[in-house]
Amino acid sequence: MRAPEASFRRRLFARKVTAMGFAVLCLLGTSVGIVALALLLIDVTQEGIGRVGWDFINSFPSRRPEDAGIKAALWGTIWMISITAAFAIPIGVGAAIYLEEYAPRNWMTRVIQTNISNLAGVPSIVYGMLGLTLFVRAMELDRSVLAGSLTLALLVLPIVIVASQEALRAVPNSIREAAYAVGASRWQVVSRQVVPVALPGILTGIILALSRAIGETAPLIMIGALLFVPFTPSGPLDRFTVLPIQIFNWSSRPQPEFQENAAAGIIVLMVVLLSMNAVAIFLRNRFQSGPQV
Repeated sequence: MRAPEASFRRRLFARKVTAMGFAVLCLLGTSVGIVALALLLIDVTQEGIGRVGWDFINSFPSRRPEDAGIKAALWGTIWMISITAAFAIPIGVGAAIYLEEYAPRNWMTRVIQTNISNLAGVPSIVYGMLGLTLFVRAMELDRSVLAGSLTLALLVLPIVIVASQEALRAVPNSIREAAYAVGASRWQVVSRQVVPVALPGILTGIILALSRAIGETAPLIMIGALLFVPFTPSGPLDRFTVLPIQIFNWSSRPQPEFQENAAAGIIVLMVVLLSMNAVAIFLRNRFQSGPQV
């Protein structure tokens, strides 16, 4: 065997071994995460499934653990995530469409893009301080559902924008060029061709953003969300609590009964989260087929 051929075979074998080792390493990392999550879910389910029931869901918090329920926190979470989505989704997707399809490629656009990317990594407590200063005090929204929702909307807005931009960039330019070639305007190209193709990726970003928002506690505690709420919000300007704060409150109590309530609250929170994600995944799969002409 000639020396160049032998050298090539050695390098090829080394590349194959490296690729296989990397694949095994990724598989091990994924397996560790899945196993840890499965063990956590099993432990929470075993501890809290006995408390989950209509009485638990339809009862207000109480200092007696056997009478405590999650009604106020559940409705507060539904109010909060609904208003957060109403603000974050249209603003975030609209900003992404403008930056990718309409904004000129100049230094100002690059500065804006850099700031958006940096904001996606800012700690959530900073957004809580911003929400306290801007929405609670400056805009005088008090410590209401609306103030909390606007704070969380700011928190997840960079995630929605960045994910939507990546989805729009993934659309082949040939789709745009073909639409322009038959006389479509820019708005027709964007609304009827580009956005439908990018919609599955946009919805994936929305799922990730709202999943983060529904589990946040630090910004809401900063703006003054209550730990004990014996009522459900009747409007966006009412005081509120949410499921993560209620779970934190129960888990900090020493009584074992409150620990069971916390586990049951985690189960309810997961059901709400999975239901919300299921709707988004259904919509994503529905639009997976591509643009309509």
